[in-house]
Amino acid sequence: MKKKTNVATPAIDNTELMIALQELEKEKGIKKECLLESIESALVTAYKRNFDSEENVKVTMDKKTGEVHIYALKDVVENVENQNSQILLEDAKKIDKKFAVGDKAEIELAPKNFGRIAAQTAKQVIVQKIREESRNVLFEEFDNKKGEIVSGIVQKADGNIVVLDLGKLEAVMPAKEQIPTERYHVNDKIRACISQVEKGAKGSPQITVSRASTEFVRKLFELEIPEIYEGVIEIKSVSRDAGSRSKVAVYSPNANIDPVGSCIGQKGIRIQNIINELHGEKIDVIEWNEDPSIFISAALLPAQVMAVDVHEDEKFAQVIVPDDQLSLAIGKSGQNARLSARLTGWKIDIKSESQFREMISKAQEETENEEQE
Repeated sequence: MKKKTNVATPAIDNTELMIALQELEKEKGIKKECLLESIESALVTAYKRNFDSEENVKVTMDKKTGEVHIYALKDVVENVENQNSQILLEDAKKIDKKFAVGDKAEIELAPKNFGRIAAQTAKQVIVQKIREESRNVLFEEFDNKKGEIVSGIVQKADGNIVVLDLGKLEAVMPAKEQIPTERYHVNDKIRACISQVEKGAKGSPQITVSRASTEFVRKLFELEIPEIYEGVIEIKSVSRDAGSRSKVAVYSPNANIDPVGSCIGQKGIRIQNIINELHGEKIDVIEWNEDPSIFISAALLPAQVMAVDVHEDEKFAQVIVPDDQLSLAIGKSGQNARLSARLTGWKIDIKSESQFREMISKAQEETENEEQE
């Protein structure tokens, strides 16, 4: 059984403090109950430190008046072995006759000058809590924006890391998140995609942004093409060599909508806005198809494809193209084939018509030789 004493102890009136807590709740969104719990916990530490006490104590604050009460928590026993944690039954009954052995007594304390200590402690806790909560609010705000595009002013650009001023805080863009063909200068206004939000050593949000990610291209499409933002057209996949070329696969379940045409826009104005943002990066917009052979053929554009032989189990496709289309299908340094493979999620082996015929002829010869043997 837990009982409190009925000893009248002068309380510390913190009416002004409670008003301040209410204002903080309105202005900063910091819950009053959360602050009170933190203050109570800090007051326990402050009491033990200032009064060199080893007692187990509890501090409570009245939620309406702000009155502070301090209690020593002691077990009621017949023989006291530890003065700090136990109270003799006889002494407990002087406080309340209902006390019995095994009860937990809460004995109210009235230490001198604790009002001043409490006020100082409360102020420190509030200041610290405001800082923490402000950092938490900022963290949540930007964590919810992960994957979104933000604008910032370049504060630093030394070739490795670009630092952007986002207004409320700064973000960094490491070299790997920068478009290799771009050069950034102090005071440039640029857009980037929030790729990572983490808490630093002191709880401050640390934001990483990217212009080189596929997500940046995806979000640019959402911004420029209303049908994508509204969900009428869906981006199925994106593959990218930042600064050089991107491939974007789009799809609409509505047969009356041309997803590729909608993305390109009248006279190419929509796609041109995205290309301009990416400083001339080429963009291939491809219509997604659930049939892998059709999708792979489209992904290899601008090359023309003669045939696609798919192996579902291995997600492997053998593609045949006209002789004059082989270099176009593969692309410079294998870029077109590489981006197509990333876009579709399939391994793609490209052969020219001549190479394929030669391969078939060789296979037939080997088969004939084996039969003769």
